[in-house]
Amino acid sequence: MSDTLPNAVSLIIPAREKDLGGFQVRRVLPFAKHRMVGPWIFFDHMGPADFAPGIGINVRPHPHINLATVTYLFSGAILHRDSLGTRSVIVPGDINLMVAGKGITHSEREEEAVQAKTRHLDGLQLWLALPEADEEIDPAFFHYDADEIPGLNEDGVSIRVMMGEAFGLVSPVKTYAKTFYAEFRLAAGKAIDAPMTAEDRAVYACAGALEIDGQRLEQYEMAILTTGAEAKITALDEAHFVIIGGEPLTERHIYWNFVSSRPERIEQAKADWQAQAFPKVPGDELEFIPLPE
Repeated sequence: MSDTLPNAVSLIIPAREKDLGGFQVRRVLPFAKHRMVGPWIFFDHMGPADFAPGIGINVRPHPHINLATVTYLFSGAILHRDSLGTRSVIVPGDINLMVAGKGITHSEREEEAVQAKTRHLDGLQLWLALPEADEEIDPAFFHYDADEIPGLNEDGVSIRVMMGEAFGLVSPVKTYAKTFYAEFRLAAGKAIDAPMTAEDRAVYACAGALEIDGQRLEQYEMAILTTGAEAKITALDEAHFVIIGGEPLTERHIYWNFVSSRPERIEQAKADWQAQAFPKVPGDELEFIPLPE
């Protein structure tokens, strides 16, 4: 921790660009000096990106265990299919919650009619580690339409509470550990107080620059907030950001798409994927992403 940072901010994490096979994402978590924020163990900003016809999201079937994925788009559309037989197109404002539990396989692509057009994609995909008692539950998939997510919009401040509760808004999205996830859009000069919703909290700037009690936060950076500290967040430009948080969990091990409290469970998942023992995705059975060497 730097002695120069204000008390409200304990660490600034820059996003690192990653290539997902022709598509760049900005990865923030896990970070070497701060692997998790509450139950959140993985944070990718997909885009912003513009795709020419025939090029776009094409993530072949791959497995997960002991975690839940949370997908939220600002623009664009993604076709989700999984081994439960789910086929769901997510559009801006919706939330897809996929609970891997004891094991699931899924793919993320685009419908042919969509891929034939020029289009823009921007969104977030996060992973939640499941509490130890829930790591081996049956896999499940939940889709929430945009109009199910509570929000408010007044005087240059727009808020949507995607998971958990704050500002008198309670999200219907299922949680396992105590979890918070909210989206904010502020006109330049507007400010909010970061809700004291959880022990762990972090702010990520999707667009525009912010100031958090004197500390500037640039676009594509994450500020880890000090536990228990009040934090005033001011939009230096027209700003778009999210706050994530929740209760701390025990240590998690991560390898590729596998997260678990038990390293031996990850080894088992690796062996199962190599043996193609995970269930297949109906309608998307022909391809898969090999286990990294």
